[in-house]
Amino acid sequence: MTTPATLPTENLPTGKLIDGKAFAATLRAQIAVDVAALKASHGVQPGLAVVLVGEDPASQIYVRNKAKQTVECGMKSVEHKLSADTPEADLLALIDTLNADPTIHGILVQLPVPKHIDADKIIAAIRPDKDVDGFHPMNAGLLATGGKALVPCTPLGCSLLLKDHLGDLSGKHAVVIGRSNIVGKPMAQLLLQESCTVTVAHSRTKDLPAVCREADIVVAAVGRPEMVKGDWLKPGAVVIDVGINRIALPDGKSKVVGDVDFASAAPVASAITPVPGGVGPMTIACLLKNTLTACQRSVGL
Repeated sequence: MTTPATLPTENLPTGKLIDGKAFAATLRAQIAVDVAALKASHGVQPGLAVVLVGEDPASQIYVRNKAKQTVECGMKSVEHKLSADTPEADLLALIDTLNADPTIHGILVQLPVPKHIDADKIIAAIRPDKDVDGFHPMNAGLLATGGKALVPCTPLGCSLLLKDHLGDLSGKHAVVIGRSNIVGKPMAQLLLQESCTVTVAHSRTKDLPAVCREADIVVAAVGRPEMVKGDWLKPGAVVIDVGINRIALPDGKSKVVGDVDFASAAPVASAITPVPGGVGPMTIACLLKNTLTACQRSVGL
């Protein structure tokens, strides 16, 4: 049985909590306006195809939410649900079909895929201009070199939250904890584009708490529950918690927590994202933003 995560937010000063849920709702509303304008001006409707292989319950919920929000924004939503034993060749054939479909502007294969399927091969098979997850090597290269990339959704959401809260990020020292291709590395690239000084920390970093204490911005994306403590932070730092970890409680229930120990970090930080309700809602909103961007580019905008 799961209980909702409870966070000690009621005593936080106004403006300290970065409300990703509210920001995501505002972003989706703007996307809906832009989708309607695109339909009116160019007669084209952005289309998102989501492919789910297998029966993973969490993935099924996530895909269902994506489809719902896609339709609410006025986009075309297409779902392909394949059995867990689907051959890799069949999945690649489906991707080829979607690549060639002019009504589909974004393709997302829900990860993880079953072990007999090579995830890297699947990601590489998606046309880069339809890769709304931003995982294709070409998009990773474009991001690293300052080109017109489709950016991974979670780092993009973090960047939007930071710019909304802080405005100009130029000159800020940002520490990104985690070096994954999905969050850590692209997050660092986005912060560099905003003229931050960026440190990428990881499991081999010596004296990680001391490194974090130098940061104006801390982005925690390491996948370890409540690892970052309040005494790791410089007073006034802005904290973005990407972690989503389910932990067991003594009564047999469970709750979701981030990579940051919210109770000790919130009093030290000038602003912090909660878990849940912080970065999570931004991921789907930015997926829709990427789909709109892909559609706009397809008609020369």
